Amino acid sequence: MKKKAGERTAEDYADMLYLSRPVSRRHPPMSMEERAAQFSPFAALSGYEDAVRETARYTEPKAELEEDRRQELDWKLNQLAGSEAVRASFTYFRPDTRKDGGTYVTAEGEVRRVDPVHRRVMLADGREIHIDFITDIVLQEVWKRPGDPDV
Repeated sequence: MKKKAGERTAEDYADMLYLSRPVSRRHPPMSMEERAAQFSPFAALSGYEDAVRETARYTEPKAELEEDRRQELDWKLNQLAGSEAVRASFTYFRPDTRKDGGTYVTAEGEVRRVDPVHRRVMLADGREIHIDFITDIVLQEVWKRPGDPDV
């Protein structure tokens, strides 16, 4: 069989085909782990995995409350505003800061104050809950704080 111009075969390299690998005097040989690291995959699209994870993260839409449910919550908020010390549980919508929707969270604690101007319920531990996001209130107990005068 005739060779085409520029075509090479194993016969052309027979003199060097079975020689041992050259060893550098300047650079020590790499370990198998170091050599493998040179060929390991890299993140060509940096941030892509984070974007996929963020898109897959589930958020719920904020539910609109019926009028009778809203009136019931208003009544309970009035009870809280007029009481001296009440322990209550609130279920409320927490909007997501990165995308549409959010999650429903339940917080429990002693109500320190109901602020109708800023539309917030302030708990004794410092947490604040926006009234417009509250979907349920469970009044647990009423008691007097230490130092409150007897009625």
